[in-house]
Formats: sequence, C-alpha cells, structure tokens
Amino acid sequence: MSKPLQTNPIKLSQPMGALLCFLGIKNCMPLMHGAQGCASFSKVFFTRHFSDPIAIQTTAVNDITAVIDGGEYSISEAIKNITKKVTPDLVGLFTTGMTETKGDDIKGATVLLKDEQLICYVNTPDFEGGLESGFAKSIEALVEQLVKEKESVDSNKAVLIPNVNLTPIEVEKIKEEIAKFGFEVYALPDLSDSLDGHLGLKQGALSSGGISVEEIKSLGDASVVISIGASVEKAGNLLQKKNEKMNHLHFDTVSGLLATDSFYKALMEFKTISKPHPSVVRWRKRLQDALLDTHFAIGGTKMIIALEADQALSVATTVLEAGADIKTIVVPTKTTLLEHLDCEVIVGDFEDVEEKLEDADLLITNFHGERIAHQQGKALLLRGYPNYETVGNQLINDTLYEGSCYLLFSLANLINTSEEH
Repeated sequence: MSKPLQTNPIKLSQPMGALLCFLGIKNCMPLMHGAQGCASFSKVFFTRHFSDPIAIQTTAVNDITAVIDGGEYSISEAIKNITKKVTPDLVGLFTTGMTETKGDDIKGATVLLKDEQLICYVNTPDFEGGLESGFAKSIEALVEQLVKEKESVDSNKAVLIPNVNLTPIEVEKIKEEIAKFGFEVYALPDLSDSLDGHLGLKQGALSSGGISVEEIKSLGDASVVISIGASVEKAGNLLQKKNEKMNHLHFDTVSGLLATDSFYKALMEFKTISKPHPSVVRWRKRLQDALLDTHFAIGGTKMIIALEADQALSVATTVLEAGADIKTIVVPTKTTLLEHLDCEVIVGDFEDVEEKLEDADLLITNFHGERIAHQQGKALLLRGYPNYETVGNQLINDTLYEGSCYLLFSLANLINTSEEH
C-alpha cells in the first residue's frame, strides 16, 4: 500500500471474521472481549446484511475495568451472566484491539473457567489482519483446541473448510457436490445450517445451527479435509496433523470452468471414479454455453474489483474466462494470492477505487462502493460484506459450474441494462 493510512476502508476487522466463524457452530455463544460498542457494531452490521438476528455477547470492558482488570474478571462475569439464561455448548471467546493492546491473558482466563464452561479462545486484534484472517484464525483455534487426535480414518468421511467469503448456500452446494462422491460431509464452520435465512421457531440467544461441538471433536478420523480459499489452507494443514493418515485437498477457488474442473478431477482421483455424477456433466455443459452467451456482453468490459482476496480471485477467475478486462483489483490486506493474474493488484481503500473507476465501466464490490459507482455513472455488482441494498444475500451462489453460470448471467444482464441507460 502506497498511502500511510486508509481513509475510506474496504477492510473489515478480525473480530468480525471470528464472529462469523463461531456463528457456524451449533449452540455456540460468540463472546467478544472488548467494549460494548464493538459487539453492537458487529451485531447491527451482520443483522442488516443477513436480515436475521445475530447472537453475540460482550465482556463490556469499560474505562475502569480496562485499567484494573487483566481480563479474567470481565470474562468470568460475562460467562456467569450468559449461563444464567442459556446453556451454550461452546463459548467462542475472541479479542479486540483494546484488550489485545492492554495484554489480557484470555488463555489463562479460559483455563480458570474450564470446569464451568467449554471455551474456545482466539486472539483477533483489529489493528492487524482483516475479515479473512479473523475467520481463519478461529477455525485454527477450533482445530487445535477441540479436535481430538486419531489414528484410524473413516474412508467415507470428509471435512470441508470454507473461507469467510463463501455464502451459506455456497457452503451447502459444495457439501452436496462432495457428498455425490460417497462422503459424509462436515463443514467447519457450517454457516449453511445457521445463517441460510431459514425461518426458525424463535429468536435464540445462541447460534441457531451449524456443526455440533461433538462433531468437531471427532473430525480427526476423516479421510480427507478439503480447504477452499488461500486464507484457510493453514487450517486444513492443522487438521491433517491430527491424523497422519488424513489427506488434504486444497483449492484457492472453485469458481469458473477450469478451477471447478480441477475440483471434480481431484475428487474423482481420490475416490478412483472414472465418471462424475450426471448432474455434474450437465452443469458443466450449461457453464460452457453460458460462457458463449455472455461473452458478447462481458467481453472487453473494463472492470474494477474491490473485495477480500479469496473472493476477488473467485470472481476474477470466472469473469476472465468470459473475456472481461479487469483493470485493477483492490484488496484490503496484503496478499500474494493474485500475483499470477494479468492485471494491477493493489492494497487500498475506496479512495483508490474511486480513482481507478474513472477509466472503467463496472465495479464489483460491497455496498459501500455504491455512492462511488452512482457518482461516476458506472454499473455496480454487489458482492462481499456488507450488502444492505438487497435481500437474500445468504442465497447468492457464485461457485462451481452452477454458481458460475448465475454470476455470468447477472453480470451480462447488468452490463446490457446499464448500456441501455
């Protein structure tokens, strides 16, 4: 990044990534160790994005406890108050910038409370990293602290580790495709069962669905762990260490024709299957046709992409196959993931996006890019967090053959409509 600071940031904080991770665990209570406003902001942010209630508690550190407390008192009081009303299977404890700066010992606090409540702790200061790293660190913490080591494997058991950008429906679709190869699939975490927009019985104080704590503990006997997104590759490696017989298949993306081909090819080789499920073949043909149909609109369209790195790669991979001209990709945090792409990649903010968009036709980013796109009269495709403009964000699918078709059609229709105006 060439500037000394971000004036209009794209970046979201690590604690927000941790919150999303713990919301994918059944009967979990995410507990943010920090000031009350930090938790309130995250709660409102994700409630607006998902149009669903978000379960989160806070240790509510204030100016007095910040000075005299090493963290143990605030955390124990918060857990005491939580367990008076509900019985969480797990408390997901994560930090903020303030409690990290003052050096609170959350591991020590967890040890002191281990007989009262099962806690998974993770250090997520918001002065470093971002949404992707906060989510990934939390998965790593779950693997290290909860998953038990095993020596044997269940040949039909698979673990999916998704990156934070995969929507609940995308996680569900990927699980379904892996299951077609004869696997019983567990996702860590599993937002497809908690933030998928289903109508629950009532608004709960705990996460409404996801993978259970018992299922997490027993993931060590899976025959394969499949990680999707560079940000969660390390989490896949850590899970593999729980059992030397476990295999690890990693994919930076499963969007677009070639990347999805690689995904299915790897699964076929692992299961020694010569022919995939008929629906896989059918969707591949549909994507091939979609690439032909949308090429006339997308081909040559000059685009700016401003998203988290894993999602930027997935979107770029799909639209480049249709002939898009990506001028610049703006990512919020440092990454080497996009270096192989034939376009400019910068770490920046919406000020950079505004500057780059002048020479482009279309912007792909989150809701905060709307003002810039409207001011400059450019087309806008909303992706990433947050999206306050539309409902149904949890059911947007851009992955595999099927989702890639949807993305290309949405983009081509948007381009055609904007050109008419």
